Formats: sequence, structure tokens, C-alpha cells
Amino acid sequence: MSRRPVTRRRRRPRRPRLPAWTATLTWKAAVFIAVMCCALAALLGALVHVSVTRQTVDQAREKALSKLEDVTEAYEAGEPMGRFGAVDPPGLPAELRALALRGQRGTVVSDVGGRPTMWAAGPADGRALAVRIDYSLSAQTITGLDRAILGSSVLAIGATLLMGAFAVTRVTRRLHLTAQVARRISAGDLDARVNDPRTKDPSRPEDEVATVSGALDTMASTLQGKLLSEQRFTADVAHELRTPLTGLSAAAELLPPGRPAELVRDRVRTMRALTEDLLEISRLDAGGETVDLDIHELVPLAERVVRMSRSSGAETDLLIVRATRVETDKRRLERVLGNLIANAHKHGERPVVVSVDGPVVSVRDHGTGYPEYLLEHGPQRFRTESGGKGHGLGLTIAVGQAAVIGAELEFGNAQEGGAVARLTLPEYVHLADCPESDTAADDRAAVETDTAADHAVDHAVDRADDDRADEDTDMERAESTDRQT
Repeated sequence: MSRRPVTRRRRRPRRPRLPAWTATLTWKAAVFIAVMCCALAALLGALVHVSVTRQTVDQAREKALSKLEDVTEAYEAGEPMGRFGAVDPPGLPAELRALALRGQRGTVVSDVGGRPTMWAAGPADGRALAVRIDYSLSAQTITGLDRAILGSSVLAIGATLLMGAFAVTRVTRRLHLTAQVARRISAGDLDARVNDPRTKDPSRPEDEVATVSGALDTMASTLQGKLLSEQRFTADVAHELRTPLTGLSAAAELLPPGRPAELVRDRVRTMRALTEDLLEISRLDAGGETVDLDIHELVPLAERVVRMSRSSGAETDLLIVRATRVETDKRRLERVLGNLIANAHKHGERPVVVSVDGPVVSVRDHGTGYPEYLLEHGPQRFRTESGGKGHGLGLTIAVGQAAVIGAELEFGNAQEGGAVARLTLPEYVHLADCPESDTAADDRAAVETDTAADHAVDHAVDRADDDRADEDTDMERAESTDRQT
């Protein structure tokens, strides 16, 4: 039986992850400016170098050819050609010699004795007649020009980078401010505004950043107005419903016993609970809640809430891992835990377990768990997907009350199944529970010794006063006896 060859896919090599600062606009702008400056400096430097070099070489070539004409006339006349002119001189470049032997004239720059030299050669009776001139000054001019171009390019690039970084930093600082304001608005601070001065003064032109800042401020103002209108509407509706519901509740109590009366009373209780929840949410949205903080033992509070849930017919288990004291508002904490337990019974499955582990209180059921939208965006009002009873305000109120008392409420699903709500409270640590230093211990011992000494002195004085009082009493008795005698 033949086996098929197993083909393994090659894993693509992972690209190295760049640091986070490389994604910033400042870094990208700096790289772009540096690349553009280098490209521009290289282009301008090349153009200047080519132009000046060509001009310098042309001048040296004209001078060498002019001198070659003079030497040629002297050679034809049989006169001396000078020390720079000669026929087939040593050191003449081979390509220039071959050009002269073909009957043409030309020039070449070469190195003679460590010095740059310009050669010019032409034909002379089948041989090469050549002259040479010093090319050092022209070469130094070109070299100096190249250094000047390089230095000026470096200075220009550095200055441009500094100016560009300053300009880009000003823009990015304004963008960061706009982003911070947007985050504050998304966190619930609807009074946050960018207040860019360019949007306030109509005489000043607005750039793109100012346009974005103004649009964000306008959006925040519009959103704040709509939310305030909704909050006022919710509060007004809830307040207006309380009066007729109170009368309806009183009228329902007067109905004769029977199934219809029970249904009416049940609906009235549901309406009253919904109205109270709406009023509580409107107060939480307004942000005017006052907190009554105090130090409480967490375990008795949890036991009280569990007993209340059991009294309403909801079996709830309590697990104590570690007891501690917390600084919280007792009434609001009981409200949060009660809503979490009620939600677990309505939308989850038994057993519902409340566990206390230090300042962390967890409420877990064994149902299908929280839906994805709740884990991603948090509780939403009037939205329930589990098919149970309720109007979707219990968890919303729990989140709001937890924020008021400074606690952190997290929602998640257990790996074994079931929803888990975890409430983390600020733990209270007494100074007496902390280990004290030797100096503090000595001071406390000294204070205790002084206090014991004071108590001993007071006790001795009291005993002396008692003895003196007894003596006075005996003397009075003795005098009374004498008088009677």
C-alpha cells in the first residue's frame, strides 16, 4: 500500500513589528520631510556640480587647445616649443596619443607626479605633438564646490527638519487635544469642548484641524442637548406616572378577591417598579447623586441581600472566601447586588452563587451566559434577549450605582458555562492592621506606661480620700456618742 507524500506548508516569516512611535504622524512627517530634503539637495547639488564642472573643464580645455596651437605654429616654424610642449612626451595618455596619430586633436585630464594635469595633443608628421597645463586649481575649485554643496545640504536639511518638526508638532498637539476631548465625551463628559480659538474668531482663517475641532464641539453640543432632553422627558414621564399609579394601586386594593384582582395588582406592581427604575435612571443620568460612604463589613451585607432574595423565593447560595471591610454606601451596594441576583434568576439558571473574596463580590448563574452585545458594549436599556421577564433596566441601574460608589462592575462568561458579574469595591485598610515601626511601638509603650502610672496615682489618691472619709465618719460617731452621754 503506497503512501501519499505529505506536503508541509512553509510558514511565512513574520514581519518584524515596528515600535509604536513609528506610527505617529510626527515621525511619518519627519521621515517624509527628510527624504524630500535629501532628494532635493541631491538634485540641486548634482545640477550645480555638473554645471560648474563643465564650465571649469571647458575653460581649461580652451586654454590647453590655445596653447597647443601656439606650440604647433612654433613646431612648424622650427622654433622652440617651450617646456610644456613636446613631441611624443613621456606620460602622454595612450588614448590621447592614439587620437593624435589618427590626425585629430583632443584633451584629457590625468595625474602627473601626483598633480592633476590637462593634456592637449594633435598630429605632427605622424607623431603626437602635446602640451600640458596645471589642472590643480580647477580640481581644487570643483572639490571645494562639492564640499560646500554637501555642507549646505546638511545645514538645509537640519534646518528644514527642525522647522518641519515644530510645525508638525503644533498640528499634532492640536490633534491630540481634539482626540482627548473626543475620549472625554465618549466617557460621558458632555461638557468637554476643544474651544479652538480659530473657530471663535471669524476674521481668522480656519485650517483642517480647526474645522474638525469645530465640528466636534458642534456634535458634542447637539448630543448633549438631545441627551438632556431625553433625560428630562424620562424624568417627567416617570413623575407624571407616579400619581395615577398611586391611585390605581389604591383602587386595585379595593377590588374583590379573585383572579382578575390579582392580575390587576400584579400589573400595577410591575408598572410601579418600572416607574421607580426610570426615576432612578434619570437621577443617575443627571449626576446629582449624593453618596453616604461608611466603613462596613462586606460579608453581613452580602448575607442580608441573599436572605432578601431567598425570602422572595429565589434560592441563592453564598460562598465566603475571605472577609474584609469596604468603604461604600450600604443602600446603593445592596441595590447593586440585588439587581445582579435578580437578573441571574430571571435570565439564567440555578444554582445562583454569590461569592465574597475580599473586596470582590461575584454573582454567577449556570445559564447560557451574557449575550455578545452586553459583553462588548455593556447593558442597554429595554433590551433583553434571553426570553425571561424584565424590562432591561436592572443591569443598567447596577452599572450606574456601582459608578456612584466608586466600584468597578465587570460582566463575563465562565468557561464552564454561565454568566459571571464581578463587583470590585474599594477595600478599607485600618492603620492598626499595618505593621508599625520600632519607634512607633516604643512611643506607644511609653504612652501606655505613663497611662498606667497615672492610673496608679489616681487609684492611690482615691484610696487616701476613702480612708480620710472613713476617719471623719468615725470621729463624728464618737462625738455623737459623747454628746449622748
